[in-house]
Amino acid sequence: MSVYIPSAFAPRDLEPLARLAAEHPFAVLITPGSPEPQITHLPLEFAADEGPRGTLLGHVARANPHWRHFGDGPSLAIFQGPHSYVSPSWYADPAAAVPTWNYAVAHLHGRAELMDGEREKRQLLERMVARYERGRAQPWRLQLQGRALEAMLGAIVGFRLVVERAEVKLKLSQNRSPDDRERVIAALVAEAAFDAGATARWMEAYAREG
Repeated sequence: MSVYIPSAFAPRDLEPLARLAAEHPFAVLITPGSPEPQITHLPLEFAADEGPRGTLLGHVARANPHWRHFGDGPSLAIFQGPHSYVSPSWYADPAAAVPTWNYAVAHLHGRAELMDGEREKRQLLERMVARYERGRAQPWRLQLQGRALEAMLGAIVGFRLVVERAEVKLKLSQNRSPDDRERVIAALVAEAAFDAGATARWMEAYAREG
């Protein structure tokens, strides 16, 4: 499986990948299986400093059969970033254009492997809790101990996926003129539509490089 990425939409390095995974950590994990692929929606931690292309860390419920198929072949993790409709009316010459959609997406390929033990799983949970509780007035923290903690850890399966191939596509109007890109950014900022403002910010960060 691969993503169609015209050269204009290919980032120069993997920095957008780290940002995408940080800002939009809720991913789709797909692993080959029989009679059909295993698919799980879940938050994933991206450790950019582990491996040449980074490593994904996550966990699934032990009752979820997905993890039993990790040995069946490479898995695919999909991160969907901001996206928004782009109207031809925003261009300098609307009559010579068609509607389109701007978006950022990453497909990360690699073989998922189970974590070594309970200690590593607990470290992952503490890492994720600290991340998502950060900034709250009364942040929750993991306080279970003894058998209760053992039961919770036993109910999940932790895994890591060393990224072997990363496909990042930033379709952010790089194929349009600088004037049209600025018009699209301004229009998205003014839009009330879902994700329009976030898409504009990604255009400001990456489309102006085109």
